[in-house]
Order: sequence, then structure tokens, then C-alpha cells
Amino acid sequence: MATRNSVDQLLQECEDAINLAQEQYKSAASQQHDHDSDFTQALQAIEAAYNDLVKLAYSANAQQRDQLHRMRLQLQQVQNNMILLDH
Repeated sequence: MATRNSVDQLLQECEDAINLAQEQYKSAASQQHDHDSDFTQALQAIEAAYNDLVKLAYSANAQQRDQLHRMRLQLQQVQNNMILLDH
């Protein structure tokens, strides 16, 4: 079973990845092609956080799975926005 601490820590890592991705999204939307490596790193952070969520969900209880699911949806939304951005 996943511990509360491990879930909280992963959720914080996801929030950090989302914040980084949103910053890079805003930057890429206004400055075309100036920071492609930073943009790519932000996408990779989102992907890594998503993969960690999936792994942890296997050992989570129902309430934790719900929290992880909601975070997964947020990660997917940010990832989709970044992928669809024409930068």
C-alpha cells in the first residue's frame, strides 16, 4: 500500500512539473523557438511525473487513486496543450 507521504510527495512533484510546463508554455507562446530545449525538458518532466503516477496508483487505496487520477488528468491537459502549441 502506498504511504500518505509517498502520495503527497509525488503530488508535489507533479505540481512542480505542471508549474514548469506552464512557464515554458507561456514562454514558447510568446518567443518562438528561443527555448526549445527548456520546452522539451518541461515535456519530459510531465511525462516522468505521469509515469510515476501510474506506478504508484497500483499500490494506492481508493482515496489515493482518486487523488492520483485527478492529478493525471491535469498532467495530461498540460501535456496536450504543450503538444498542440504551434511554436
